[in-house]
Amino acid sequence: MARNGTATPTGTNFGPISSNSGIVADNLSGNIIERPETPPSPSCVVPFCRDPDFVDRGTLLDQIHEKCSTPASRIALVGFGGVGKSQLAIEHCYRTADRSPETWVFWVHASNEARVEQGYRAIADQVKLAGREDPRADIFELVYNWLRSEKNGKWLLVLDNVDDGVFLSLQASNSHKTQASSRDRARQRHLSSYLPQSKNGAILVTSWTRKAARELVEDTDIITIEPMNDIGAQALLRKKLGEEIDNDGIAELATALEFIPLALVQAAAYIRQRAPRCSIRQYLDQFYKSDRKKTSLLDYEGGHLRRDYEAKNSILLTWQISFDFILYTRRSAANLLSLMSFFDRQGIPEALICTQSGTGNRHRDVGACNVDGENSNSDDSRSEASIDDRFEEDILTLRNYSFIALTTDAITFDMHRLVQLATRKWLEGQGQLETWKQQYINNLCIEFPTGGYKNWAKCQALFPHVKSALSQPPKSEECLRQWALLLYRAASYAWQKGSLSDAEKLSMRSMEVRKKLLGREHEDTLSSMGMVGLATSLAGRWKEAEELFVQVMETSSREAEELEVQVMETRKRVLGEEHPDMLTSMNNLAFTFQVQGRKDDAILLMRQCSQLGKQILGPQHPYVISSVATLNQWCQGSTSDES
Repeated sequence: MARNGTATPTGTNFGPISSNSGIVADNLSGNIIERPETPPSPSCVVPFCRDPDFVDRGTLLDQIHEKCSTPASRIALVGFGGVGKSQLAIEHCYRTADRSPETWVFWVHASNEARVEQGYRAIADQVKLAGREDPRADIFELVYNWLRSEKNGKWLLVLDNVDDGVFLSLQASNSHKTQASSRDRARQRHLSSYLPQSKNGAILVTSWTRKAARELVEDTDIITIEPMNDIGAQALLRKKLGEEIDNDGIAELATALEFIPLALVQAAAYIRQRAPRCSIRQYLDQFYKSDRKKTSLLDYEGGHLRRDYEAKNSILLTWQISFDFILYTRRSAANLLSLMSFFDRQGIPEALICTQSGTGNRHRDVGACNVDGENSNSDDSRSEASIDDRFEEDILTLRNYSFIALTTDAITFDMHRLVQLATRKWLEGQGQLETWKQQYINNLCIEFPTGGYKNWAKCQALFPHVKSALSQPPKSEECLRQWALLLYRAASYAWQKGSLSDAEKLSMRSMEVRKKLLGREHEDTLSSMGMVGLATSLAGRWKEAEELFVQVMETSSREAEELEVQVMETRKRVLGEEHPDMLTSMNNLAFTFQVQGRKDDAILLMRQCSQLGKQILGPQHPYVISSVATLNQWCQGSTSDES
């Protein structure tokens, strides 16, 4: 019997008892109880060390600090993967600890329910919460009660990577390892219910999507994180590459990677690990070779010690995880993203991606499900309004993930070029690349008009997207014919506008494909050959142009003359003599006369064409300059023949 009259258990060794905590026997029942631990001092626990190469991004950290300094503040950093949200949060945590050592700093990985519970248990250990080791305890409730108690002092809680709403309803933590009873299921609570509105606390959320962020913070408290600016991106590259790496090409590399921090760090790691056998210039040479080489370089994982172990260091893999999630939760939005990935990255017109010939038909082709989970094949009677509603929801989904952005006119969209590349790589892995490429070409071919003067405004808006198609030939024969038609129309527009290089590239590819598929004597092939001739003559290569015109005219000289006269007369009657399309007809007929040996007729018509061109387009327009040069050449040739 002890001196104080309490019973001392025998035959059991409890081990040494520390001064802070211990296990002792209840003085009446003999039950084992836990001795209260000495309250710890405030600490900063961040699972990543501070980045010595951190580059301050203008006023972003000042904004974060200012908002977090407001009592009971909640803010969110939102942007696509790899843009640097977590890196900003890490630096803010360390600056908070430096600025205010009396502030607790907590970090919770919030990508799923299990990680949230893990983070809350780490907080319980950090503050030495009584009862945290009790298997019956609800760890969420314990931490919540601690956070809301003002006597525990100031705190900052980071919820990193809150990226989907599925886990936002949390089950009581003491039942997650066993089959939950109906009472347990009834106790499921939204994550926000475990985040107290305490004037001592600040909550900082990082998320891919505004939708998930809005579950936890007000819309006005969301800070959109964009890629770095040019100066910041170059500074980050210099720090990550080190002094031993030659900086030649560093600005070009930053631009090629679109100033996205994860891509910059990834590229720097690739170059450093291979130096001196790899320089910035050599990396860029490889990067520009092809899309396949780009994806190979951007698939490289390395160079980042300050990302969650579940996250990928490859920028492409990082995005593709989100693509998979969008496909799983809203297939129609994934289809829209797939289609948009083939266009030029800027100014993607709504009309090209929301029509029935576009995403609507494609949804049915791939058996997509609508938002209600019903197969699209059984929903042919849906109203136009419901189609518009679905399109708007799809757009909203992609905007929430920051994969697309609205332009100022609100009817066209922009994408990052690397996001498009990652999407096409993802489609290739799914065996869907050709399907969506063909849809893109089909949509463009339907919408892109012939290059007549009245269509110039529409052609101008769509022309960059056709140029993008130039480097993306499809595989099927049927789609190749459509592709060649699209290039031919675009070449005609480029020629009329005086864009020499574009007219030649587009017409050459159209001609090559049509020769292979249709043969040299097919009327479509002859049209493309004629367009190549016009383009080369515009470039001043008259001999090449005449050789092509000879080939065309030898095949169908009489028909060509009759047709060209008919077209010219029709255009004169309908459009008037001073319409730009008249120049095209006169030019074509003049070349036909020249090939037929009717030199005087050819010179007379080309002279009229040149004079009309000066009046309509001005004397410095490339078309007029080419016409004058052709006329001079023919006149010289006529003089030498007569002599």
